[in-house]
Amino acid sequence: MKIARLGAALLLTTALGACAGPNGYGNKEIVGTAAGAGIGGLIGSQIGHGSGQLAATAAGVFIGGLIGNQIGRSLDEQDRRYAQQAEFNALEHQPDGQYSRWNNPNNGNYGYSVPQNTYQNPNGQYCREYQTTVVVNGQPQSAHGTACREPDGTWQIVS
Repeated sequence: MKIARLGAALLLTTALGACAGPNGYGNKEIVGTAAGAGIGGLIGSQIGHGSGQLAATAAGVFIGGLIGNQIGRSLDEQDRRYAQQAEFNALEHQPDGQYSRWNNPNNGNYGYSVPQNTYQNPNGQYCREYQTTVVVNGQPQSAHGTACREPDGTWQIVS
């Protein structure tokens, strides 16, 4: 079972600004919290069954929001650019099992993306399952995802 969708969260936080608002929370924290809560709620809703589904969804929203907030707070714009470039490079150029790494020398954050399985879906699109790991302040966060190549040549995250 996929626990998180860090790649999707990274893409969702692309447009975040680095400045904090008047309340002390930066846009990247707010969007990180919202994206994490949404992803966590989706995952929680698929874990729970019957009367426990609502509780699992609520727990997923809460935990996902906390994780998303931490990622949003910790990753600056440069980190996101490095991570996105590594993810694109992995999907576009690396064979399965080969890592595409990044490192931000200004703050020590780093990570990698590695494609794990390439296949053609029933619609004829080429898709790649991949893992992305980001290490912020020595704390790793990993997620698995799937991206498929669109007709225009771009990669679209589908899960």
